[in-house]
Amino acid sequence: MPETSDVVELILQDHRRMEDLFRRMRSVEDDRGAALREFSDLLIAHALAEESEVYPALKRYKNIEDDEVEHGEEEHDEGNQALLALLEVEEIGGDEWDEKLEELVEAVTHHADEEERTILNGARENVAMDRREELGKAFWEERERQLKSGCGSVENVRRIVKS
Repeated sequence: MPETSDVVELILQDHRRMEDLFRRMRSVEDDRGAALREFSDLLIAHALAEESEVYPALKRYKNIEDDEVEHGEEEHDEGNQALLALLEVEEIGGDEWDEKLEELVEAVTHHADEEERTILNGARENVAMDRREELGKAFWEERERQLKSGCGSVENVRRIVKS
């Protein structure tokens, strides 16, 4: 487990890591392919863990809007589609790569911003810390399980997008 088990903080840490990976994927001086592989695993594991462990629990709180949670799931789908489009680009660093990377950045950044302002602020204000820590442990365990399964492979991302 990381230093904190607060689900809000764990999700925020993943969001910041994704931002770092975007910077690496944009950098001509970095291993962009390695950054994409790490990003793909993280995005898929993060979203699956949120959808299975966090979102259903947060729907039970009256001050966290169900439609915000459902909208978050829809945005996960959009992010997954943008990720697949980038994973399918043959030439890392070419024009198509840059275009698909920016579409991915836009989709994920938009989702993270909305999630932080609505769902996570709602959780911080309305969910007791002990419950947030329980959710954090469940989120982390599922996230780790997904990461170990190679969840970000292009084949798995294709399967997720098709379902």
